[in-house]
Amino acid sequence: MTDSRHTRVLIIGSGPAGYTAAVYAARAMLAPVLIQGLQPGGQLTTTTEVENWPGDTHVQGPDLMARMEAHAAAMGAEIVSDIVTRLDLSRRPFVAETDSGARWTADAVILATGARAKWLGLPSEERLKGFGVSACATCDGFFYRGQEIVVIGGGNTAVEEALFLTNFATKVTLIHRRDSLRAEKILQDRLFRHPRIEVLWDHEVIEVTSAGEPPGVTGVRARHVRTGAVTEVPARGVFVAIGHAPASELVQGQLETHHGGYVKVEPGSTRTSVPGVFAAGDLTDHVYRQAVTSAGMGCMAALDGSPRRRPGRARRQNRAAAPQHGRHSAGARPIGLNSRAGRV
Repeated sequence: MTDSRHTRVLIIGSGPAGYTAAVYAARAMLAPVLIQGLQPGGQLTTTTEVENWPGDTHVQGPDLMARMEAHAAAMGAEIVSDIVTRLDLSRRPFVAETDSGARWTADAVILATGARAKWLGLPSEERLKGFGVSACATCDGFFYRGQEIVVIGGGNTAVEEALFLTNFATKVTLIHRRDSLRAEKILQDRLFRHPRIEVLWDHEVIEVTSAGEPPGVTGVRARHVRTGAVTEVPARGVFVAIGHAPASELVQGQLETHHGGYVKVEPGSTRTSVPGVFAAGDLTDHVYRQAVTSAGMGCMAALDGSPRRRPGRARRQNRAAAPQHGRHSAGARPIGLNSRAGRV
């Protein structure tokens, strides 16, 4: 028989948004349950040094996320190591089913599933994932000590990956399809000053080459975006760092989305198109996409879902204070943490 449990607040995702929501919901005595997902800790677990987290001049991404998890647990949040595979937002209470076979019902859901790495979409790339092709330098860079490495991309992630990989590689080639980088200036300065990093401008990778069985990466073939000339770049490791896409598959067709799949929320809040469902972090933020803004949105989601801030509370208080001239309807009860099933 399927295990079924009920919670007032179900938080799906375990990055800065999810853990911060858990801290605030737990402090509000709402006994939240947080299901971590496929990558506990989110994208920060795949980064190295974080230099823009307030209060830390530098901190390792995995260490920061371990501290956030411990903080949420210390406040009273229940942390569950599982993956939500199905979410039904069409009925109340909401229903979530997990990879382990568990079934959760919830009065309110906070979505903090974040984003995941984008890939080039090449057949050779797909075939060689785990055999020399990766999207996580922190995870896999160690395996390429004394080797040449290629990094693909032009944003902060690509530059950070390239810099980190110089700890292992004899040479890092950064391949970018434009003639300038999008990364922060301070990161670009570090990149251009590094003696073991070379940039190949105006090129796009069209194939990852390999040899042997099981296969191993031998390099990439890159085509100039204007001339069409093809350059072969030798490498034993290829790291793809071309951005991320929102992990919104669970709610496709259930919540309103925009900008390529980001969950749409009301301006100035984390409320989605379904009352009682809130979205925070990179799942909804297509502009800033920073750990600190994700944490702030996690706080907002917990507060937006709190009974003290639920829609309609102020209106009811105003009606109570106004002179009474006759009987009137109290109106429909808003759906959120104040739903009947969640009252204690």
